[in-house]
Amino acid sequence: MEIDLVLFNRLQMRKNVQLLWLMAAQVLVVMAAQAQPGKQHNLKFDSLNRRWDEAIPLGNGLIGALIWQKEDRLRISLDRADLWDQRPMKGLHRKEFSYQWVFEQVVQQDYAPVQKYFDHPYDREPAPTKIPGGALEFSTTALGVSNSAELDIVRAESTIKWASGAKLRSFVHARLPVGYFQFEHVGPDFEPELVAPRYQGAVSNAGDPVGGDDLARLGYPQGVVSKKQNSVLYEQEGWGGFRYRIYVTWKRKGRRGMEGVWAIETVHPDSKQKGYRSEPEKGSTPFQLADSLLKAGYVKALETHLNWWKNFWSRSMLRVPDTVIEKQWYLEQYKFGSAARENAPPISLQAVWTADNGRIPPWKGDYHHDLNTQLSYWPSYTANHLDEAMGYLNHLDENKTNFQRYTKLYFGVDGLAVPGVTTLDGTEMGGWIQYSLSPTVSAWLAHHYYLQWEYGRDIEFLRSRAYPWLRDVARFIEAITVINEKGERHLPISSSPEINDNALSAWFRQTSNYDLALMKFAIKTAAGMAGELQKIESGSAEYGAAAEHWDSIGRSFPDYAVTTEKGLQFSRTLPYTKSHRHFSHLLAIHPLGLIKWEDGTAAQQLIRQTIADLDRVGPDQWCGYSYSWLANLKAWAKDGKGAADALKTFATAFCSINSFHVNGDQSGKGYSSFTYRPFTLEGNFAYAAGLQDMLLQSQAGFIELFPAVPEEWLTCSFSGFRARGAFLVDAERSGGKLVRLIVRAEKDGEARVKLGAGNWKIKQQKSCDADLSDAGWLTLRSKAGGRVELTL
Repeated sequence: MEIDLVLFNRLQMRKNVQLLWLMAAQVLVVMAAQAQPGKQHNLKFDSLNRRWDEAIPLGNGLIGALIWQKEDRLRISLDRADLWDQRPMKGLHRKEFSYQWVFEQVVQQDYAPVQKYFDHPYDREPAPTKIPGGALEFSTTALGVSNSAELDIVRAESTIKWASGAKLRSFVHARLPVGYFQFEHVGPDFEPELVAPRYQGAVSNAGDPVGGDDLARLGYPQGVVSKKQNSVLYEQEGWGGFRYRIYVTWKRKGRRGMEGVWAIETVHPDSKQKGYRSEPEKGSTPFQLADSLLKAGYVKALETHLNWWKNFWSRSMLRVPDTVIEKQWYLEQYKFGSAARENAPPISLQAVWTADNGRIPPWKGDYHHDLNTQLSYWPSYTANHLDEAMGYLNHLDENKTNFQRYTKLYFGVDGLAVPGVTTLDGTEMGGWIQYSLSPTVSAWLAHHYYLQWEYGRDIEFLRSRAYPWLRDVARFIEAITVINEKGERHLPISSSPEINDNALSAWFRQTSNYDLALMKFAIKTAAGMAGELQKIESGSAEYGAAAEHWDSIGRSFPDYAVTTEKGLQFSRTLPYTKSHRHFSHLLAIHPLGLIKWEDGTAAQQLIRQTIADLDRVGPDQWCGYSYSWLANLKAWAKDGKGAADALKTFATAFCSINSFHVNGDQSGKGYSSFTYRPFTLEGNFAYAAGLQDMLLQSQAGFIELFPAVPEEWLTCSFSGFRARGAFLVDAERSGGKLVRLIVRAEKDGEARVKLGAGNWKIKQQKSCDADLSDAGWLTLRSKAGGRVELTL
C-alpha cells in the first residue's frame, strides 16, 4: 500500500452524507449532548506513569506516540505502522513446504520434523518482525515532579503538568503524518534528545516471542543521530535496503516556551515490498511538512486536528448507567480512532504503539489472522466507522497477488488462501502451522468483506471487491476439500485455534467445528452475493450459475459436532472439557451467525448449552479477549447481565491503567491463571463490540433495540449506530422501556424494527413509508435520505 500524503490529507474531506443527514435532522439534541465523551471518560493520573505499556497513547493509524516517564526523563516513544523487518523467515521455505507433506507426516504420526521446519523458526528467529522507531526525551530534573497527566479523548490531546509550573501539550495530528509538542515555563536550554533503539550490543534475551526477543539480534548497524540548531535527524538502516529516518524540529516561544514537530519517514525498496516505496512523488514529505507546520504553529495545526476528531465522535455515541463500562467503551473508541485509517496499514497486534523496552514486540507485533485482526475490527460496523475499517480490506486486496502465490506454493491449488500469521506485505511467517498456515484463514477474513457490504450496501464494493474475494475463497475450499464415503465434504486434516497448541494432537482427521463453520459461511455467502448480483445485473446468467454452484457445494458439508447435551464441541473426537482462551469451536454462533438465537428453540438450546459449557469448565486458561468475546456471545444470547459482567471483568482485571489490554489477569482475583502482561489490542476492540451488541442487533434480518441490557439498566441510549442494510439508528430507553427511536436510511431499502408493546406514534417522517403493527413492529420502506422518528 502506497503511503500517499495527498490521499491521507484528503481522507476526511470527502462528502460525508451521513453526517449531513445527522445535522439536518437535528436529532435528539439533549440526548446527544449527554452522550458526548466528557471529562469523566479521559485518562487522568496524578503523575506520569513509568512503564511504556501504561503510557498515554496518541496516534493516527500511520504514526503513534506513547508519553511516559523513564527515570528522570520525559519520554515520547515514536512509532510508525510500516516500520518492519521483512526478511524471509529462515528455514521456512524448504522443499517440504506443502500442505500435502504435512498431511503425510500427520498420517504417519511423525510430526517432529514439521515442528522443526515450520514452528521453531518463529520462536527462535528474531525476524521478520515489526520494529520500534525511537524516542524523544526531555530532562525533567529542573521541572520537579509531575503532578498531573491527562489525555483528553475528545481532543486527542495530552496535557502534562509539573510542580514547577511547567506544562506539556501534545498531539499526533489526525490527518497529517506528524506529531506536535508544546512546552510552557521551561528554561532556555530545555530541548529534546532523540534516542535511537539499541540495535547493537550484547544480547540479553533471545528466543522469546511473547516477552519479546532482543533488538540487538536483528543485526542492524547502529543508526546515526545528527544534530543541528533546533533540529535533530536520526537515520537507521534496516534489513534488505529498508531505511527509516526520524526528524524533530523546534522553536522557542517567548522567553520560557518551546514547541516542536516530529515525523518519521520510511524507505521501502520497491523490489522487495510491493506498494511501499519511500514517500509519494507528489506532495510534501513528512520532513518538509514538519518544517512548514512548525512555522504555522501548534494552535493552527490543532484546529484541523480537532475537526477530524469532532467528525469522528459525531458518528456514534452512547450512555449506559455503569460508569466503568461506559468509560472503557469511550477509551476503546478513542484507540480505534487513533489506530485505524482507510489509507494506512491495518491494525496489527500493537498497531502504532510498538513496545519501547529494548526488545522486539510481543509475538513480533505481526498480523495474526486467527483471531486478532478479526476482533480488532468488530466494533467498526455498528459504531459507524466504515471508512476506518476499509484500511483492513485495502491491505488484503493490495496483497492478494502475494496470497495467491502462497496458495499455489503451499496448498498446490488455485483460489485464495491467506497465512494466519503475516508480515506487512502478507508473507507467511510460520509458527504453530495448524493456525499460521490454516486453510480457512481467508474464509474468516471474508467475514469482514461480508460485514462491510451488509452495513454499507455499496453495490460497487459488492461487485468489484466483496464477491471476488468470496468467490476466490470458495474456489479454494472446493479445491482443497475431499468427499468421504458418506458423500460429505471434509478437509484432509483440520484444526481449531489454538487447541492442543502445536502438538500432533492439534490435528484432527475429521473437520473441526471451526473449519466447518468458516467453510460453510464462505460458500453460503458466495452463493448469496452471486444471487444478489444476479438481481442487480438483471438476471445475469453468469451470476445465476455461480449462485447455484456454490449452493450445491454448501449442501455437501456435514453437520456440526455436538455433545450429548447438544452443545458445540471442538471436533467429533474432542468435546469442550478443558478451559481455553480461544472460543474457536463456536464461530458458527458468533461471529458468523450461522446458528442464531432467533432461529428457534433448537438453536437456543444449542447456544445455551455451548455457553453453559464455557461457564462450567471455567476461565482458568482465558485471556482478556476471551471475556470480551464472551460479552458478544452472551449479548447475542440475550443475556444482558452475563454480557455486562464479562465486560466489567475485562475492564477491571485485564487492562493496564491506560486501558491497554494486557492479556493476563492483573487483579489477583483468579479470573485466569495467566497473569503476564503482553499488550495486544484485539481484546480492547472486541469489548467495544460487545457493549454495542447489548444495545443494538441486526444480524437476524431485523433491527432489535436494547436486546441484551441488564434489568437494572433502566435508562440508556445511543445515537448514530449503524444496522445492517445501511440504516442509522438513534434510540432511548427510559424506565426500562424504549421511548424514542429515529431511523435514517443511507441507501434505498427496507427494514423491520422490533419495537415491543406500546402506543407508538410517528412524530416525523421523510421520504419513506412507515407501517406500525399491533404486534409492536415497524416496517420501513425508504429512499436514500429517508427518516422516521417515533415516540411513545
